[in-house]
Amino acid sequence: MNSLLKYTLFSLVALMMFSSCSDEKLGPTIFDTAETTVDSTKASYKFDLYLYNNFLKPYNLKFIYRMEDAGADMDYNLVPATYENSKKLAVLSKYLWFDVYAKVVSPEFIKLWGPRIIHLIGSPAYNPANGTMILGLAEGGIKISLFRVNSINTNDVDMLNEYYFKTMHHEFAHILHQTKSYPKEFNLISFKYYEPFSWQDRPERVVESLGFVSPYGSSQTREDFVEIIANYIVKTDAQWNTILDNASKGWEKDGITESKIMTSDTTFIPIDNDGIDGKAVILQKLSICRIWLRDSWGIDLDSLHAEVQKRQANINMPHLLSEIE
Repeated sequence: MNSLLKYTLFSLVALMMFSSCSDEKLGPTIFDTAETTVDSTKASYKFDLYLYNNFLKPYNLKFIYRMEDAGADMDYNLVPATYENSKKLAVLSKYLWFDVYAKVVSPEFIKLWGPRIIHLIGSPAYNPANGTMILGLAEGGIKISLFRVNSINTNDVDMLNEYYFKTMHHEFAHILHQTKSYPKEFNLISFKYYEPFSWQDRPERVVESLGFVSPYGSSQTREDFVEIIANYIVKTDAQWNTILDNASKGWEKDGITESKIMTSDTTFIPIDNDGIDGKAVILQKLSICRIWLRDSWGIDLDSLHAEVQKRQANINMPHLLSEIE
């Protein structure tokens, strides 16, 4: 990517350790859902009632669309999400995330293990230190903040995935693996090729040929693990196969192989053999993720992928928004 800003997912690792990765789940409720507390005199009553009936009541999750300063990082110049865009992201979150897990796993699963708060923020949060843009923050396995809501384009599924839904699946996978550890053998597969400090400068084709599905996945093992899961869920079969096709090639510039290339402002050419079978590496990692989700959580990763793909191909925004009315 040649632009100064490389779009990235930024996780608050220290806050996400989930109480030293204990096996204690949050429990069925931390909010009082015994009575509806929606104010019928507000202009936002219908939307607030929708959030109560579809998030707070069934999943004990607060969907916060009125930005809270106390819940945002004051180091960034942020603006609230607009009311209309908040409605769009709310109905899409139910359709493409919560309803998917409720169908493929069970409604109780997301209530027991999912986040307790989703906080919408209208603007991006730029990190000038490394020229990246924060897409999401996950805090303590309880809260997920989503940025850039005011730029949402409901007609662009790739955009929806890049800025919102891949982020959601990514952060949820963090919550799961911090509760039940994934196999240590995963950490050994690509240990020579992680770049925790300069991953944002690595081109996509280069990291794919090394066995990663994204530059951020090449930063460290836990990000590699959840990026495999999140990308596999939201990518179409064609997009996933493109990743595998790129991974099956090596890439070089002026005779320097991808393991030494750290800049993205150049042109790369494929080479027949770089000594790394990136496709085989990605498929090996995917197999570990698939087995871990099945054996540890009773989740069929391929069923999640299939359900998300079916829904992504049939997004009817007027119908989804009509549920608020």
